[in-house]
Amino acid sequence: MIKMKLYFNIVVNLAITSVCLFLLWILAQVFVFASFRIPSDSMSPELRKGDYILVWKPVVGARLFNLNKSLNLEQTEIYRLPGFRKIKRNDVVVFNFPHPNDWSRIEMHIMKYYIKRCIGLPGDTVSIRKGMFKVDGVDIPLGNVASQKRIGLMRPEDFPDGVYRSFPYDSLLDWNIKEFGPLFVPGKGDVVKMDRTGGVLYRKLIEWEQGKKMYVKGDTVLLNDSVITSYQFRKNYYFVAGDHGENSQDSRYWGLLPEEYIVGVASRIWKSVDSYTGDICWDRVWKKIE
Repeated sequence: MIKMKLYFNIVVNLAITSVCLFLLWILAQVFVFASFRIPSDSMSPELRKGDYILVWKPVVGARLFNLNKSLNLEQTEIYRLPGFRKIKRNDVVVFNFPHPNDWSRIEMHIMKYYIKRCIGLPGDTVSIRKGMFKVDGVDIPLGNVASQKRIGLMRPEDFPDGVYRSFPYDSLLDWNIKEFGPLFVPGKGDVVKMDRTGGVLYRKLIEWEQGKKMYVKGDTVLLNDSVITSYQFRKNYYFVAGDHGENSQDSRYWGLLPEEYIVGVASRIWKSVDSYTGDICWDRVWKKIE
């Protein structure tokens, strides 16, 4: 009888310990860190297919939101806890891809993640000239310069189908990945003129913020049935791009990234597996992501 009671106590203690460890693991995943596997070469050479990376959430602040709503592609408020710092240019960020089903509208999906490098911050004006990223008033190199130079030397006919033309796919603006912008990246409180160009560039963002349909008719912009001549943004946005610019779906193609969708800044490669042999690439383990 004593042995049975002892065994019972051991089982109960193990069960309680297991539940506590599970809850601590969940809390750590929500507030402290997340792990992601790199599935493609869009961030090479910095990140390779088969790298496993760590994102430390306290750097820019962990997010809280309704998980059930996000899984159902419903609009949900996202709250961010205070972080140690703000996102910087050239940070490598992991985010929920804002267009999981349709590039014409912004949606939240918790299970679809992208990783790209931040090029433009809220308030920046981003351009691409001869393939090279430019931000007004900023002199530091942005992104993978070698890739940008290669793109600058390519002719339009050298690009595969669907790669050369870019956001906002407008015949009058006629932007492409060699000659793009200028595109103002709005931050919370910024006011942008709403004419034809403003309507074409910011329609998705405004519809997402307002939950209303926007229409552009010549230089007239309507939000539902109301004519608007300017718009004050409620959120912060970013321009992001892959280091392997010849093979990366990024802001050049689908537009600006809402700050709320950013999970955090990628910090370290904690494991790397060769995609051909399955061997561990020990020289990349715990490599800092820069």
